Amino acid sequence: MARAPRRVPATVAREVMAHEATGGVTYGRDMTGAFLLDVNVVLALLDPQHVFHDAAHVWATTYADALWYTCPLVQHGVLRVASQPRYPNSLGTVDAVRTVLTRFVASPRHRFLADDVSLLDAGRVADAALLTPAHVTDLHLLALAVAHGVHLATFDRRVPAGAIRGGDAALHVIAG
Repeated sequence: MARAPRRVPATVAREVMAHEATGGVTYGRDMTGAFLLDVNVVLALLDPQHVFHDAAHVWATTYADALWYTCPLVQHGVLRVASQPRYPNSLGTVDAVRTVLTRFVASPRHRFLADDVSLLDAGRVADAALLTPAHVTDLHLLALAVAHGVHLATFDRRVPAGAIRGGDAALHVIAG
């Protein structure tokens, strides 16, 4: 069953239009919402030496009232990447990263999002030609965000949002 579109207050609509006009950068402190964070956004928030650390924190401040969601795929991706000895600022062992991530998800603004969608689900994919091996995970997260009425927050400008029904509206690219 399709959901009825939500009415957006005029002030929020103006902020969203300003956000889009600036190419994904929102200036102002009134922005609220809910975002499924991808692995790179979580890493940028946690790692002070991450190339997008400052951009992630500016974004987090801009959306100070927003909720942050992670799902098992994102949490496990952070565990995998941040514990790699080859990661430039490795946070240590998997257990050490697990401790850091446990503190992160204990934040009052964090919510857990059950991973309950598949790209095999009927009607989820709008344009199968845009499904490529390089974007399967991104598109899975985008489909999950759409299914739960939140935005996917990412630094990746190459996500083919049109592959997922509702993906263009749900993709939120953070300027890095």
